[in-house]
Amino acid sequence: MIRFARKFNASLLALAAACALVPGVALAQETTLKAISAWPEGNWFSINFDRFVAKVNAEGKGLVQINYLGGGAKVMPPFEVGNAAKTGVADIVNVSGGFYTTVLPEGDAMSLSTLTPAEMRKNGAYDYINRLWGEKMNVRYLGRSRDGIPVHIFLKKPISKPDLTGMRMRSIPLYRPILEALNVQSQLNIPYGEVYTAMERGVIDGYVWPLVGLFDVSLEKQTKYRLDPGFYTVEVGMLVNLGAWNKLNAQQKAFLEKTALWIEQQNVTDNAKIMEDEKKKLAAAGVETITLGANDAKTLLTKANDSVWTSLVTRSPEHGPKLRALLTK
Repeated sequence: MIRFARKFNASLLALAAACALVPGVALAQETTLKAISAWPEGNWFSINFDRFVAKVNAEGKGLVQINYLGGGAKVMPPFEVGNAAKTGVADIVNVSGGFYTTVLPEGDAMSLSTLTPAEMRKNGAYDYINRLWGEKMNVRYLGRSRDGIPVHIFLKKPISKPDLTGMRMRSIPLYRPILEALNVQSQLNIPYGEVYTAMERGVIDGYVWPLVGLFDVSLEKQTKYRLDPGFYTVEVGMLVNLGAWNKLNAQQKAFLEKTALWIEQQNVTDNAKIMEDEKKKLAAAGVETITLGANDAKTLLTKANDSVWTSLVTRSPEHGPKLRALLTK
């Protein structure tokens, strides 16, 4: 009996060793995912994704690794990154919902949330988003690499009320409704890296931008005023192609989800100081703050929220109202 057991164990070891040499067998668990970001590595909008990738590769050896191809226009035009996740050109991407509305009109809703990611997970918003994003975009919404920072209107000349009559502004689809509501003369879809030149040459009078990120492209040199209050919230999501996600085993999925939660917690921990530091830097660079009075501030915020939600519900009458109920207090 002992001799049989020894032979049996030896056979198992031999089989395991042989399997380890055969690609695709269950024992070879490590999976590598191709990743890209809509912004260059080191850019504020990519930094947390860079950290996510580094943590996965450091702690996921033998389980999951990420082949990070980089980000920004040198890799792929930013507004094509969402579609790259949909089609499987990339397995995981770092991109804002406002960048892929041609693929998924409901993407704009992600910047309109007044809830934290933790609250969205608790109230079922993430579950609804993953069903919708999966059905219409073929992706899993893994989590937010950036969240909770407001956007502001930045200008070359001052205003005293929420009215941009006669101005030319750089815009993206998310901001079009609010700029229309503020009577902007014209909106130009200028790539991220070309806004500085457009401001310098007087092609535009201003732009809508998150509180952070101006220094990455030196926009503080061409900007004179920031309008308070801010509105919306920065949302940069990590999307995983559904085909790639479904090939992962339970342990690999759990590991990626745990790491995504870690990144989301970094935002909770860091955002207050980030905003405080950025305001000081902008002031030191000569960017003045225009603070609207209470009534004008309320007008701005009402126009900002109602204009975009109205547009979104018009484009998505089935899902728009549900998303607004789940994402706002």
